[in-house]
Amino acid sequence: MRALSVSLILISALQALAITLPQPQHLAIPLTKRSTLRTADGHVDPASIRAYICSTEAKLHRGVAAFERNTGIALFPSSLTKRAAASGSDSLVDDSNERWYGKIEVGTPPHTFTIDCDTGSTDFFLPGPSCGDACSGHEIYNPNISSSAEPLGRIFTVEYNDGSMATGNLYTDTVSLAGFKASAQTLGVASLYSYGFSSENFGADGLMGMAFKSVSEYGANSVFQTLVSQGAVPEPVFAFKLASSGSELYVGGVNSALYRGPFTYVPLTQQGYWQVTGDAIGIDGKEIVNAFSAIVDTGTTLILGDTSYVSQLYAVINATEVGGGVYSLPCDAMPNVTITLGGKSFALSAETLNFGTYGSSGNTCLGGIAGSDGLGDLWILGDVFLRNVYTAFDVGNSRVGFADLA
Repeated sequence: MRALSVSLILISALQALAITLPQPQHLAIPLTKRSTLRTADGHVDPASIRAYICSTEAKLHRGVAAFERNTGIALFPSSLTKRAAASGSDSLVDDSNERWYGKIEVGTPPHTFTIDCDTGSTDFFLPGPSCGDACSGHEIYNPNISSSAEPLGRIFTVEYNDGSMATGNLYTDTVSLAGFKASAQTLGVASLYSYGFSSENFGADGLMGMAFKSVSEYGANSVFQTLVSQGAVPEPVFAFKLASSGSELYVGGVNSALYRGPFTYVPLTQQGYWQVTGDAIGIDGKEIVNAFSAIVDTGTTLILGDTSYVSQLYAVINATEVGGGVYSLPCDAMPNVTITLGGKSFALSAETLNFGTYGSSGNTCLGGIAGSDGLGDLWILGDVFLRNVYTAFDVGNSRVGFADLA
């Protein structure tokens, strides 16, 4: 009986301790969106979209090269790998596109920065104190005034094939994401930004990747992976709502107020990118693509696929190619496009599929699905798809979940 009494007292004490332990003040980070692909009147330039597609290909190819260096194995078929090696591509891209921005705190004492939340890359990057005029307009991270910052004695350089680049030194420091603290997080501190990363072209201060260590240029965990490895989050899950209003990144679980019904989960094919196998892509009731591989990427605006498959999709509705895998169609005749994942079909709204007006008439628009010659058979499910679903990225179970928006 005495042993039982002691056990009950111990359990009560532990319960009381759990209740009184400090909890993060925030679980969610509100997100805002900046677009530089559309003009103020909503018009879109196909050449800008084509340049954006090249930027997305470059980001993917750099991650592919990092995966092979980090693991010694190929992430994708050799045809894509060869293109990656030849591209001189880069995981941080010129911001001639659309980005989802949130807030993060770095250092001791903490300092707040705006970051681009990108599930299509891994590394974390901020402008440093010696960046000079090139970083004007950005909030500067200074490791010299953070008591928790430690230099790693390593230099990093990222280069993009249009001449954009950033270079600097690697550090570790304390990073707080939605109130959860990651200790000794690896981050790049830039001493030089090219024009492509200036505040005019890249609205965030830096970029926070949310993919896996195997595609890291630094050979380091993402901020969220660090939180998971240190037991700092209640669940190894983060989730996104991307919409015209109320967008957020939820850390350590899902926000039940933002979705309805059950999740449909799809397992990852491997832990590099958030890569899954989809069932089908259809247009106006006709399935064009079956059993496809796709990366779920908050850092990509469009839905991208191989030019031949995209051509077949648009042929169903007699859309017109305006160059480089970009297609135009009547603004008031957006087709019914569905993407089937885990046995469930998710429809794209006309609003998300319509990427903006094209030409002087105001009656012709560009479609949000575009063709790429640099992806092989891989698809990228970006903003045009993700704005139609609530998406949970489940690190613990190596899967991605999709649910209907509330």
